Amino acid sequence: MSEIEAGTGPAGAEDKRQPRQSRLVKAALACSRFGQFDVTVRNVSQTGIGGKGPHVLNLGERVTLLLPGHDPMIGTVRWVVDHRFGIETDAEIFPARLRAAHVDTLVTADSHADFQIMEPPKISAWRPGVTRTRPLPGHYGRKR
Repeated sequence: MSEIEAGTGPAGAEDKRQPRQSRLVKAALACSRFGQFDVTVRNVSQTGIGGKGPHVLNLGERVTLLLPGHDPMIGTVRWVVDHRFGIETDAEIFPARLRAAHVDTLVTADSHADFQIMEPPKISAWRPGVTRTRPLPGHYGRKR
């Protein structure tokens, strides 16, 4: 039996991947090399995340993931490209909790308008040395 038929090859690995949801979420990672730092999560699945952070992580590195609406969870870095990374978590991620955690902090642009209509200033904009002349037709303020 070949690797493809047994499901242990690349085709079998693709079948194991969880469906991902595109999310843009602020989270935090903690590791022994860098301490705790903020990251941006771009993709979320039931068993992991894909994101971007300020530091380059190492393959196989164990990190603590701090997601909104979740308890801290341990994960393993599975892929790294520059500052982007993929982490497989030991615990399950619930995308609905991520959404619910941000509902209270989301403010739509039209939900709160903080402006006032004010009267124009009553002070004169005239400056010393500038003369006031009457506008002449077709002569847009320049003297000849």
